[in-house]
Amino acid sequence: MKKPELLMPAGNVEKLKYAIKYGADAVYLGVVDFSLRAMRKGELITMENLKSAISTAHEMNAKAYLTLNIFGFNTDIKLLESSLDRIVESEPDALIISDPGIVRLAKKYMPSTPIHISTQANILNYEAVKFWQDIGATRCILARELPIKDVADIKQKVPDMELECFIHGAQCVSFSGRCLLSDYMTKGERKANSGNCSQPCRWSYKLLEETRPGEYQEIVQDDKGTHILSTKDLCLVKHLKEMCEAGIDSFKVEGRTKSLYYVSAVAKAYREAIDSIFVNPESDMEPYFQELLKVGNRGYTTGFYLGDGYPSDGYSYDISKGLAGADFLCEVWGKEDGYYKVKTKNKFYKNEDIEIITPSEKFITQVTEIKNANGEELELANTNQELFVKFSIPPVEYEWALVRTVGIKNGVNEMAKCCC
Repeated sequence: MKKPELLMPAGNVEKLKYAIKYGADAVYLGVVDFSLRAMRKGELITMENLKSAISTAHEMNAKAYLTLNIFGFNTDIKLLESSLDRIVESEPDALIISDPGIVRLAKKYMPSTPIHISTQANILNYEAVKFWQDIGATRCILARELPIKDVADIKQKVPDMELECFIHGAQCVSFSGRCLLSDYMTKGERKANSGNCSQPCRWSYKLLEETRPGEYQEIVQDDKGTHILSTKDLCLVKHLKEMCEAGIDSFKVEGRTKSLYYVSAVAKAYREAIDSIFVNPESDMEPYFQELLKVGNRGYTTGFYLGDGYPSDGYSYDISKGLAGADFLCEVWGKEDGYYKVKTKNKFYKNEDIEIITPSEKFITQVTEIKNANGEELELANTNQELFVKFSIPPVEYEWALVRTVGIKNGVNEMAKCCC
């Protein structure tokens, strides 16, 4: 049994660094015009800093895959051709592509760069994998609709082709993410397959009968609300052993638009879970599932992977936005005169018990002092402030430390109970 690669999203340069530091073997990143995620926060990855971002990943001993997975119109192809010099110069470890025309360009201008075929290509069977292998691809990112047993069969029939599967994160209601709802509902302004999905599957809907204009009726299923298209998030941490045994080469986590805390905490949980399996194949995965409850989620499901079709409890009828079981309180930026400089995300109080995670640590401690830049002592650290704090037990890897509330909120714990 070969240890799989842990592949994490890098929505911006800062998230790239934290993803790798918290355990990723590789990251995937995109630039605005050619990726299926449009980023808006942090130090965005652009054509201007693409080479630097990929070099940063290499310096941290990780690989970096560049997503070029839009479905391209003629104008997109022309723009891509004009950008290829900078893409070649950036030296990505692979290109993630769904459009055959872009595959052709990649083979022409970057013949030595591995090509990974995107999940958008709807790869469901070993003949499709063989087709892409004949075209020159080195890896196929399989559709989320495949059960694990089919993945194992594909690996057996095409053993020399790398296979990548999603193990965690938000799911699209449409087959392999190829959705036109956003395009239609926004009159063409927010195209899902051009990186700007408005997520209408997360909206709340009401029913209108055409002979009764203006009389809107709630769409209710089991009195849980009206988010009838909103799927729960994928979580396969309890099934990693079966996925390793299936021969999957890369475990992929969704979430380039998710927070730095999300990327870090999820990377840490899966890194430790994967490593534990290769020490003891019968390792208990429940502690890692509990860790994943502490990040934003819409409830968890195993999706199609167990082979019984999509589970009936795999939809999040009552919420559209993910809820975290723990509040992210602050990010540690540095240390000065015995105090830790932090950037607050949510409020916390002096003498409050909190939990600190770093790439190598996780422990509960207490906030013993809070002060502002003027040296004034505070009882409360409010949201979006730069402050100085002390902890009763300080982190060793403070440069990468993240602080959150202790425990898991009951509502999130209940919400996530499902077929996981």
